[in-house]
Amino acid sequence: MLQAALAPEILTEIPGPGSSALAKRLRGVESHHVTCLDPEPIFWERASGCNVWDVDRNRFVDLTAAFGVANVGHAHPHVVAAIAEQSQRLLHGMGDVHPPAIKVQLLEALVAHYPGGGPARGVLSSSGSDAVETAIKTAVLATNKPGILAFKGAYHGLAFGALDTTWREDFRDPFASRLPERTKFAPYGDLGSAARAIQESPFPMGAVLVEPIQGRGGERVPEPGFLEGLAKLCRERGMLLIADEIYTGFGRTGRWFACDHDDVVPDLLCVGKGMASGMPISACLGREEVMDAWPVSRGEALHTQTFLGHPASCAAALACIETLEADGYLAHAATVGSQALHDLALKTQDIDAVVEVRGKGLMIGIELAPSLSGPEVCTRALERGVIALPSGSSGEVISITPPLCIDAATLAHALGIVLSVIRDLSNANDRASSA
Repeated sequence: MLQAALAPEILTEIPGPGSSALAKRLRGVESHHVTCLDPEPIFWERASGCNVWDVDRNRFVDLTAAFGVANVGHAHPHVVAAIAEQSQRLLHGMGDVHPPAIKVQLLEALVAHYPGGGPARGVLSSSGSDAVETAIKTAVLATNKPGILAFKGAYHGLAFGALDTTWREDFRDPFASRLPERTKFAPYGDLGSAARAIQESPFPMGAVLVEPIQGRGGERVPEPGFLEGLAKLCRERGMLLIADEIYTGFGRTGRWFACDHDDVVPDLLCVGKGMASGMPISACLGREEVMDAWPVSRGEALHTQTFLGHPASCAAALACIETLEADGYLAHAATVGSQALHDLALKTQDIDAVVEVRGKGLMIGIELAPSLSGPEVCTRALERGVIALPSGSSGEVISITPPLCIDAATLAHALGIVLSVIRDLSNANDRASSA
């Protein structure tokens, strides 16, 4: 159900008095490392499609899909109805003992879309980090090798196994004493360096973990052939290829999965975020022969969690998959995203502060020169009614990942606001430097 969004409508200062009051209350009850309260954020009250309303009744266009989650749009009617119906029948089950029936339906739907179409199995979980943890454990069982090759700029989650494969030092350093340090990092997109890192590793390498397009690393798109080369490298070295498609999956790039663009069949596939468009659920899927490295359960699962196969989340995921299949979201993301990328490239040619525009489908990054602050651009855009996020190691990229239901006109208008902010800040910098 593709839909036109409403234009931004700002009624108060940003943040408004209601958001400021909530920020003050939050300071008193939440650990201070979680929510950044300087500058104060807006507090969301409701959302629909591509629009978000805050507690002060300001209306925004969302260019984030709430961290890439709301692929079919916020509060899609089919997803909401599926959650409500399932919740009335069964809200919680015993996922690995007496499972909810809907868990079977979801796993069947997921493996039916596995790249390459071969036999596959899956393990459900609650977050992207959970899915990566499952993939790492699977790789250890299947190869009996502890090492993983990951890439500079990578973000795979913050649980200890996943954190060991996440690049950013600000996430890793406070917990370095507890990390296994069984990850080697290579420059993203560089096959030669990847091969050398594997060859020179002091410990046996069992898997390569890669985002087909880096998300929090700055919407970085590798050169054609990179994923194919990694798959070949893994086959030659007896390693597994793990595709982290938590951000790129379920239509984000105009295909079900980003690795489908290159016809690459990963050994393991991590999915989440847009999988259910609003409910917490994720999965590690894998080729059957790889997943069969796990022993048969005899009554105590070797890897599980309390909310495995949560019925309401499974219902949301099934409804999301059905919506993506029925309503042309993938083709829409490919077409609208390609046009937006083309338009951005033309409109930023004369802006020296824009280094590059890149992306695929509705996963687009606008890289800024060091003279501009990505967080400041996003703050100023928010004041004009557009929600965007910075990405990249120093926030140098403006991340554009709207709900896939966004119409071309709304996207163009919102991107125009972002570009206007970039121009204004760039011009102000030029005036300051010449004064």
